[in-house]
Amino acid sequence: MRPAPTILHLDMDAFYASVEQASKPSLRGKPVVVGGLGPRGVVATASYEARRFGVHSAMPMAQARRLAPNAAYLVPRFSLYRTISGQVMELLGRLSPLVEPLSLDEAFVDLEAGGTASDSASARATGERLRADILAVTGLRGSVGLAGSKMLAKIGSEEAKPDGLVLIEPGTERDLLAPMSVRTLPGVGPATGDHLRRAGMTTVAHLAEAGEDELVRLVGRAHGLSLYRMALGLDERPVVSDRDAKSVSVEDTFDVDLHDRVRVRAEVDRLAERCVRRLREAGRSGRTVVLKVRRYDFSTLTRSETLRGPTDDVSVVREAAGRLLEGVNTTGGVRLLGVGVTALADFTQEDLFAQAAAGAVETPLPLPDEPTVAPERVPLPVTAVPAPETSRAERRFPAGHDVRHAVHGPGWVQGSGARRVTVRFEQPGSAVGRVRTFWLDDPDLEPSDPLPLVSDDT
Repeated sequence: MRPAPTILHLDMDAFYASVEQASKPSLRGKPVVVGGLGPRGVVATASYEARRFGVHSAMPMAQARRLAPNAAYLVPRFSLYRTISGQVMELLGRLSPLVEPLSLDEAFVDLEAGGTASDSASARATGERLRADILAVTGLRGSVGLAGSKMLAKIGSEEAKPDGLVLIEPGTERDLLAPMSVRTLPGVGPATGDHLRRAGMTTVAHLAEAGEDELVRLVGRAHGLSLYRMALGLDERPVVSDRDAKSVSVEDTFDVDLHDRVRVRAEVDRLAERCVRRLREAGRSGRTVVLKVRRYDFSTLTRSETLRGPTDDVSVVREAAGRLLEGVNTTGGVRLLGVGVTALADFTQEDLFAQAAAGAVETPLPLPDEPTVAPERVPLPVTAVPAPETSRAERRFPAGHDVRHAVHGPGWVQGSGARRVTVRFEQPGSAVGRVRTFWLDDPDLEPSDPLPLVSDDT
């Protein structure tokens, strides 16, 4: 524990939804839900206006629609989220060389290592300046926690939401934690929380009073010792800046189970191509190709193949994933497919020719079990690239995505169906725009890149 609150935790408020509200004037102050919009989609994040109806991250989208039927439901724009995240992380990097990103919208910063804070007054001033800088650069708001440890700094940012700053003075930790729920502590999920509740422990004070031996008896030695220390407000973990990605993966959940083996193979090929694009954008390559298949009965299989050397060659990854698929029975139907590459390296094996077919070794390595839409808390260090162009008859206009019309200019998709696209023509900083509907194959309407939330001349 530090004698001064020089560890900062930043958490951007309802990040995905806030980005959408900032870029779409008509949605400001309205309930917004971002996630997969199909029957099996899940909520990635919800605006504070939507949370008042009980909508929250990881909730099935069908349940969210029942709770908030009048909310705006949008497909995520990860390329834009990553761009804005990069702007925020650059601001954090100016404060200290020790920045530990946890996700696109969340990070720890060691202010002491950067010489930007040494006591409570300088830490608070730095935190307020950071919040102002983030607002000026991105147009978004974030909450800041400052404390002498990572655990307490994160608790502080939670207490500060939305759009606030909480500084926890060293020495006040136990009094602050005592009345809080045991679920406040890191690592205490629903199962552990219920187990502790049945033992009569619902607050952090109860854990501290129970003592180390009783907690070890209840939840095991490692977890019990950790719980007791956290209940006393003790956390010595340093801020670690090196959090390199260990794998790159992509996956899709299908609205209807796939039964056609040819279609399944085509989807695997497509996922392999997306995975390789992410690899190349990250400047990485990998040795192990992983296939994930979730079948109609929710049973999930992973298969992997380790190549002779690291690669970022799309044909090698595609062929390896195809071979793995041959060993999986998909006759009952497939609801989810994923392709990933692990054992990452910063170089590529030059002799790629036929390496996948020769001497491949199969080892069972898990592919992360991600939902259809990556949750807010999942780190995504690489930038998505646009999908290959399709014919006009095949064009898709996901709800919330950007378009440009030759006559009406930039806008965003409010919805599509029956071969029509409904567009609201507005942009960040404009007044609420008008709505118009076009045929899907209208030659004047094209998908476009997102516009910056804050223009260079503001």
